[in-house]
Amino acid sequence: MLKLTYIFKYMKKTLVLGASLKTDRYSNFAMHSLAGHDHEVVGVGLREGMVAGVLVLIGKPPVDNVDTVTLYLNASRQKEYYEYVLSLHPKRVIFNPGTTNIEFGDLLEKHHIAFENSCTLVLLSTGQY
Repeated sequence: MLKLTYIFKYMKKTLVLGASLKTDRYSNFAMHSLAGHDHEVVGVGLREGMVAGVLVLIGKPPVDNVDTVTLYLNASRQKEYYEYVLSLHPKRVIFNPGTTNIEFGDLLEKHHIAFENSCTLVLLSTGQY
């Protein structure tokens, strides 16, 4: 029982924004890696489907208890999701390579949401997630 408590205590519910069903996309790799590291994963993308046993949803679905939003949308495509991400009240947002957005970073800071320009895959592989 102690081991389960330890696992659940450190699992981070992560919303992958820009999730892709295409197996050659980094968001797809990230979903596999997050699931492989026992994190609860929610995917939001342009097409519904399954990745790593996780349903990829479309639109702006309500999601509770989000720890991390990891972005796989370029800065111009993020704008329509600003309010959605803020409404999730995540503890942090990760801007993966190619997604850095100063405007969104300023908005997150204003709402006291931590953010970092990093790579989810690197963070997971180095134990820093």
